[in-house]
Amino acid sequence: MWFEKNDTRSTRRWLAAGGLTAALALPAWAQQAEAPAAPASATLAAQPEAAGAKGQAAEAPPAFSIEVKAPDGVRELVEKYNELQRYQAVPDLESSELDRLLVVGERDVRNLLGTQGFFSPTIHVTRAAGDDGRPRVVIEVDPGEPTVVKQVEIGFEGDIQQSTDDDAARQRRRIVNRWGLPEDKPFTQDGWSSAKTDALRTLLARRYPAGKISYSLADIDAPANAARLHLRLDSGPVFKLGELQVSGVQRYDPVLVPRLSRLKPGQVYDQQSLNDAQARLTASGYYDSAYIFVDPESKTPEAVPVQVQVSEAKLQKLTLGVGYSTDGGPRLSAEYTHNRVPGIGWRAITKLQLEKKDSYLQTDWHGLPAENGWRLGTFAKFQRLDDGELVTTSQQLRYGRSKSDERYDRNYYLQFDRAAVSHKDGTAISDARAGDGTAISVNYAWTGRYFNNLQYPTRGYGLGAELGAGYTLEGVRKPFVRATARWLQYVPLGRGAGGSRLALRAEGGAVVTNEAARVPGNLLFRTGGNTTVRGYAYRSIGIDYDDGTVVGPGRYMAVGSIEWQRPIMIDGERSIFEHIVFLDAGDVAQKAVNLRPRFGVGTGVRVRTPVGPLELDLAYGLKSRQFRLHLNVGFVW
Repeated sequence: MWFEKNDTRSTRRWLAAGGLTAALALPAWAQQAEAPAAPASATLAAQPEAAGAKGQAAEAPPAFSIEVKAPDGVRELVEKYNELQRYQAVPDLESSELDRLLVVGERDVRNLLGTQGFFSPTIHVTRAAGDDGRPRVVIEVDPGEPTVVKQVEIGFEGDIQQSTDDDAARQRRRIVNRWGLPEDKPFTQDGWSSAKTDALRTLLARRYPAGKISYSLADIDAPANAARLHLRLDSGPVFKLGELQVSGVQRYDPVLVPRLSRLKPGQVYDQQSLNDAQARLTASGYYDSAYIFVDPESKTPEAVPVQVQVSEAKLQKLTLGVGYSTDGGPRLSAEYTHNRVPGIGWRAITKLQLEKKDSYLQTDWHGLPAENGWRLGTFAKFQRLDDGELVTTSQQLRYGRSKSDERYDRNYYLQFDRAAVSHKDGTAISDARAGDGTAISVNYAWTGRYFNNLQYPTRGYGLGAELGAGYTLEGVRKPFVRATARWLQYVPLGRGAGGSRLALRAEGGAVVTNEAARVPGNLLFRTGGNTTVRGYAYRSIGIDYDDGTVVGPGRYMAVGSIEWQRPIMIDGERSIFEHIVFLDAGDVAQKAVNLRPRFGVGTGVRVRTPVGPLELDLAYGLKSRQFRLHLNVGFVW
């Protein structure tokens, strides 16, 4: 049997104070701690000779060979980890010493098999003459029946056992239900260690950073091939957050850390909340790094101080970029950020993009977040958009409030739009259908992200919606309503399909108003291109004249896509490449009943890069009857 009474003070501190670091460190620690140790007598005997033989080890042949006869799995274990192989490099190994090592080797192999749950093996370690005149050690193993877990008892001490709080009850159930070595499962030492570590990690993750394993016992009945497991967790007191103690703040307003972290005094300790707060601080742009933790040895668990260490980002930053896309061709960009504009303390991000199809200058200003996370902001954009047939020059001004976090974005704002449309030769078009007009509107936008990974999602879904109401200011002045919605879902197809998945996408929009109302073109719809309907040029799907030339944007838009994504395996492992096959469809019309889908089909590859997936697709437009290459980098939702 194994009996362990654990003092997990240092382990507890790692898990509570550095969630990610501890999560990576603990399994490695557990594995190292429970690896079979070399027999002491053999180690002492071999060390002097091995030390003297360092210079000869590379040249001298092994003192003896080793042959393992055992079932698959067990043979690989013994071949890789048996202690006898350490002594093959010892020169001039005497026959009597080798005979003694055979006895030690049998005990070592028995210990190895015990870690895999084989406690009644038959082991023969013998010596024979090798073909080359050197001794040959033969290890024959019959592992016997594996030991199976017959009983699991998990008990609790401390607040988690006494508390009547529903949260504590849920945590108890979570630990029991997620136990990693349940009844009727084969017992292994690694499985036992991992199950205990995971149970402790679940305890420490919420409410109880001072928790520990107070008692653990693996009672092995070798003749019956049965294991009975006993574990008792001492939660200690429940921890609640106290005041934030911030270090590293110099150039930015001290209120930023508490407002961005959103950690409130009296809040029950939750490691995930601390991790999320760290992510918000680093994603804010004000801090290059952030580290948040509590001391599990604190004497005031009812109001434990929260330690926040930050490294501030530079006050100003200039980023220059060069890019390329199949929609717009070569691209040059420059982005200037000032994190504290003199006089008002707002952040200003100004960006210039020069591209054949889509060139613009925009500036986005945001104030400090309030206690509830909302912040004021203003935005201005001047854009020149070349659709191939028409050139739209637009101006957009916006003022409103916004709030963003890991899962949601919310924004409501007042917006002014103006668009002037002309032919390629510069001839102006004053036509409501072309998108020439001016308007003012009030809008609300919402985005929800429920993906497992925001950079490389493989499951989950995202939703987005925007609703606006406004009034046109040129020509026939009329009210209008504008609404858009979008959806993206990843559906895993299971392990049997090689980890492949379906990506389902849908997007729609509508502008409801009088036919004569001159709604600005940047509020109307066109589609086609990389992330819409592949197989068609950028924004080439719009309203057509009878002769087939595109006249401009439409008031209704619908787009859908189904894409099969399959990882490419190399040497049995997933590579950074994926293969995809897709079908896209979409259309734009002046009336919803006139929507007629235009289809694009194709195939492509995805490559994982530090900035997100690199997408390279070859698509064929069924209506355009043309092949098009589409290139895009990054995942944005």
